[in-house]
Amino acid sequence: MEKFHPVDAGALRPGTEVGPWRLVSVHRKGAYGALYRAEKAEIPGTGTVALKLALHPMDERFEREVELLSRIDHAHVPKLLDAGEWTAPDGARFPYVVMEWVEGEALYEWARDQRLTSRSALKLLAQVARALEALHAVEGVHRDIKGDNLLVAGGGRAVLVDFGSGCYQGARVLTHTVMPPGTPRYWSPEAQLFQWRFGRRTSARYEARPADDVYALGVMAYRLVTGSYPPEALEWEEALDSPQPAPPERMAPESLVTVCPGLAALIRQMLANEPTARGSAAQIAQALERVAKTAGRQANRPITRRQGGEAVTSMAQPVKWRPAVAWLGWIGATALSVLLVVSHWGGEPQVPEERSAQALRGTHAGGEADGGTTALGDVASTATGHAQMPEPGKKGLGMEMPKTPFPGQRQPPCEPPEIEANGGCWVLLGNVKPPCGPRSYEWKKGCYWPSFPYQRPATSEHP
Repeated sequence: MEKFHPVDAGALRPGTEVGPWRLVSVHRKGAYGALYRAEKAEIPGTGTVALKLALHPMDERFEREVELLSRIDHAHVPKLLDAGEWTAPDGARFPYVVMEWVEGEALYEWARDQRLTSRSALKLLAQVARALEALHAVEGVHRDIKGDNLLVAGGGRAVLVDFGSGCYQGARVLTHTVMPPGTPRYWSPEAQLFQWRFGRRTSARYEARPADDVYALGVMAYRLVTGSYPPEALEWEEALDSPQPAPPERMAPESLVTVCPGLAALIRQMLANEPTARGSAAQIAQALERVAKTAGRQANRPITRRQGGEAVTSMAQPVKWRPAVAWLGWIGATALSVLLVVSHWGGEPQVPEERSAQALRGTHAGGEADGGTTALGDVASTATGHAQMPEPGKKGLGMEMPKTPFPGQRQPPCEPPEIEANGGCWVLLGNVKPPCGPRSYEWKKGCYWPSFPYQRPATSEHP
């Protein structure tokens, strides 16, 4: 009897037939799928298509990707052409999906060879926001927005690709981990906080929402125009000793490069700590398109480095991500009651046409975001167990830890990294020494923030 060896679905030879398609060459290989150039087997020469073949038999992620693509017909999303299963010689069945071939470069590689202007960046980002608008309109989320998943084709057409990490409401749970698939550097503050609070609980599961995609778009935009990632996404290792927010002047893209004010403001908007302050993808798209049309001549000038800023040419060499949970502790300490509120589908507010630079910084500056939020939809309720954040004193410095817990504050037994003090659970702000900041409390020569319980959304069973 002939003996078959396991097949490497990511290394099939040219000429292999997968359904009605013939493989021409392998383009790239990811964690779950291999992307091939392919063509019609019976009618060669009729055009190249992109055939994505699962690396693992019966991978259910492909069913999700097919479902999401089938719901969307958009100029900036690849068209779904076919889907099926390929049976290997050993009998294993590998799902595949066929899409239009996009001849383009990944975003950051493309930008490296361009004299990027604020206007061209605005137009490009608006296309991505429109793709997200279409995805969110069909109750889907991408969950892995990043430069590698955005191709720029001829004429500056942006195409959002790789929906393999995506999800939609009602989809069956596939990932039995706390965090869904994605790239941590692009995680929203609320996702990072969830990982920090519940990373060791196998029963906990974070549900990505449209606001997470919008935040990731903000990270992408920041990286595109400055050549580096936002400081708060990179400086976690340093935050072990001093978990403080990056200074606003360092976080603002206009402090690094000569980007037009309108684009800088929208990038800060997308990076707001408060989910509802970011606006929906549709609102961001409208704002980007409006600024692209109305921005002055400055928007036509190539984006260049300011003196002392990081070189834009560093786009090709991103800084290595260094995880450290202490910085997330600072997030929990300064914005816990805000970050734990995530909006229900379609619940984002309108985006004002103009905001001051200080207002758009939101909680990045260490204070509250402009216009605090309350729980929406089926998220956190306003039960008495959900306390309001305590108000600081007039000067906000040197406040001593109260002798009794705040209403609704977590009480012992406390969970690491919390500590027990004066009958309540508190988060230590690293090695920050008194006088403490405007929203922390002094105790035993350290600075602390009260810990409040997290109420998970009712729909958290979907990854």
